[in-house]
Amino acid sequence: MRRIIIGVLAGLLLLTLSACGAEPPQAAAPETPAPVAEAYAPEPEETTAPSPVETGEEPQADREEQGEIPAGTEEEEKMLSMQIGETEVTVDWEENASVEALRALCQKAPLTISMSMYGGFEQVGAIGTHLPRNDVQTTTAAGDIVLYAGSQIVVFYGSNSWAYTRLGHISDQSAEDLAALLGNGDVTITLQFD
Repeated sequence: MRRIIIGVLAGLLLLTLSACGAEPPQAAAPETPAPVAEAYAPEPEETTAPSPVETGEEPQADREEQGEIPAGTEEEEKMLSMQIGETEVTVDWEENASVEALRALCQKAPLTISMSMYGGFEQVGAIGTHLPRNDVQTTTAAGDIVLYAGSQIVVFYGSNSWAYTRLGHISDQSAEDLAALLGNGDVTITLQFD
């Protein structure tokens, strides 16, 4: 019985002390010292990419010559241009297999095509080879450039409706300018890379 009374008295004592704001005694936690490495960490150094000499890599120009990377990856891609007689015109080329094949024809040397007037609205000329085609019924306008029958290029200064593969459109000449360039007799066009 004595043990019960002592236990009750100890509980009352603890209760009284906690009511007064005193906390019961606890075992002290061991102190953890602050890490020294964090307090004295050095500033990070600026780093730069190693040069090709440091890494043993060849410069880009040498890698292009050896065919390891495509040539001109850092330069702007060359543009296919068109000249009608002596007048250079700006062409917005389509992105299709026909235009890619036309570009391939012009890679090594300019392609010159003798054109002939036809129907009072177009100039047509043989390319000298067949290009891939995807003919669609089309109504053309002045400035349109199309592939006809896979082997002829047609440049319009008027309008026509037929099944063609679109190649591009001359964007810097008005219908009147095109009529003056193309409507007064046969012409020669030149396609080349600038």
